[in-house]
Amino acid sequence: MDYAKLQNGSDIRGVAMPGVEGEDVNLTRQAVEHIAGGFIRWLRGKRGGEGPLRVAMGRDSRLSGEEIAGWMGAAMAQRGALVTDMGLATTPAMFMTTVTEGYAFDGAVMITASHLPWNRNGLKFFTAAGGAESSDIKDILAGPGEDVPAAGGKVERGEFMGVYAAMLRDKVRAAAGKERPLEGCRIVVDAGNGAGGFYASDVLSPLGADVTGSVYLEPDGHFPNHVPNPEDGAAMDSIRAAVLESGADLGIIFDTDVDRAGAVLRSGEELNRNRLIALIAAIVLREHPGTTIVTDSVTSTGLAEFIARRGGVHRRFRRGYRNVINEGLRLNALGQDCQLAIETSGHAAMKENYFLDDGAYLVTRFVIEMACGRSLESLVTDLAEPAESREFRMRITEPDFKVAGERVLAALERYAAAQPGWSVAPDNFEGVRVNLDAGHGSGWFLLRLSLHDPILPLNVESDVSGGLRRIARELAPFMAEQQGVDVSALLECAL
Repeated sequence: MDYAKLQNGSDIRGVAMPGVEGEDVNLTRQAVEHIAGGFIRWLRGKRGGEGPLRVAMGRDSRLSGEEIAGWMGAAMAQRGALVTDMGLATTPAMFMTTVTEGYAFDGAVMITASHLPWNRNGLKFFTAAGGAESSDIKDILAGPGEDVPAAGGKVERGEFMGVYAAMLRDKVRAAAGKERPLEGCRIVVDAGNGAGGFYASDVLSPLGADVTGSVYLEPDGHFPNHVPNPEDGAAMDSIRAAVLESGADLGIIFDTDVDRAGAVLRSGEELNRNRLIALIAAIVLREHPGTTIVTDSVTSTGLAEFIARRGGVHRRFRRGYRNVINEGLRLNALGQDCQLAIETSGHAAMKENYFLDDGAYLVTRFVIEMACGRSLESLVTDLAEPAESREFRMRITEPDFKVAGERVLAALERYAAAQPGWSVAPDNFEGVRVNLDAGHGSGWFLLRLSLHDPILPLNVESDVSGGLRRIARELAPFMAEQQGVDVSALLECAL
């Protein structure tokens, strides 16, 4: 098969189990063994030197995870690697196995497909330098090459989640100066039947928190209750209901492998997308005045103003969590302090934590605020929210969707420059972002090209009721003239 088709940016993703019509299994045993050989070859090149490679391996709760771990571990051991299978784990914990004293594995593998449906699975790879880049995945998918089986490899069982949970507990205790700083607090967790249930039992409870009312902590790869995705409406409704029903002070929700998170305040107010970024930005800017905060391209004008009022520098960059993280790393290398790189999806990476996108670490920073007697609600009271917002996903029907999409974007940039009341945003790094004045919808829109799919996503926000339709009407004449793009949803909104 063409293994390159398994690449999804800086991850590997595929269909691991039959049962969904039209989705043939392509993450087969043969594919996994091919990938394992490619990873060992790539990792050996990264490390250099002599001696066997030490590799940590973990998986989330997916139904196919244990079988894939068996294939992956055996294939790596056949090439001389010393593999420690950590069992059920989180993606951030797998990275931490490469940098934690007493562990310091040469590399780590996480078997996960994040929030994708039950029949999918995938792999993520780490060294102490961070997660594999897109170019690294391409190299890994090339397979073992001349690398041949070697003696001395083995697979053994290990455990790391207890160590990782202790790190988080210790961080809260050090900040609060108490052994049980959360006594009197009720915090509920929704793990979505993924790998995040440990946060309630192994982090919050030992700190004194009452976690009664937490839901879906048990790992279940069928994901029977809701999609394990903090961006999903049903998922956020679930944690919001748990907070209100139990009278909790805070609700926390994770995706399957816990590299993303969302939260809900005691009032039921959701903390995701712009509000999630605002909360952690307020904390970071209090501790690091003037620092730069990198976000993805679809953040709101209100968030930019929120960051500016606190003396921060907002750099609105491209979508894709690796893009956001790498921009933060680049700025720091140039001498421009950047403490936070965060995507609206909930991927949040902090300089103090290896620029690792870690949902559990993110919410631990919120828990520290509570442990120190500070109010989370007070940190975001002045965040201006749009009155209306919507994303249109317009399918490109031409065979070469990238060429077609770039053609539309170039035409829009020329068109926008000539429209009264429109102004093309100067601080934009993806697609075309246009601000519209009060006479033309009082808001903004961003048209961009999807990284991997034949889609032109259009994000629209307005500060006034009815403004979204007005902006749709402003844009509809131009989009209606673009060939090879399905703009029906936009035109319907404009009616």
